[in-house]
Amino acid sequence: MPGELQPLVRDLFAALDRKDFGTIQQMLSDDAQAVDELSRRWLRTRSEISDYFRQFEPVIQSLHSELHDVHELAWGDTGLVTCWLEQDYVLNDQPQHISAPTSIGLQRAGAGWQIVLIHSVPLPEAPGG
Repeated sequence: MPGELQPLVRDLFAALDRKDFGTIQQMLSDDAQAVDELSRRWLRTRSEISDYFRQFEPVIQSLHSELHDVHELAWGDTGLVTCWLEQDYVLNDQPQHISAPTSIGLQRAGAGWQIVLIHSVPLPEAPGG
């Protein structure tokens, strides 16, 4: 059904903004993968991704994520949502902003979908921006 993946991805970022890591963990498949751009490594299980997000709970505040140019595709039991993520937050009392093309891979799980890949590539501001 067209349009069924975008709400899940928006729910993912809404849960992140609330620091609702339990909800995020439930959205992930057991073998989900994500990139940790800080340590420059792959996270390759639901547990690793959940632990990664939870480590920020005490040091991150004021999370606000906006998704733009959202596009979804589904091929049977596989789905892909691509978008542009604008995100602001305060980390260790320092304001941060990222602007990142983002891909979220999904797979059908029963009557719903689970996230199998979270991949964002924060880019520096364009010259003159």
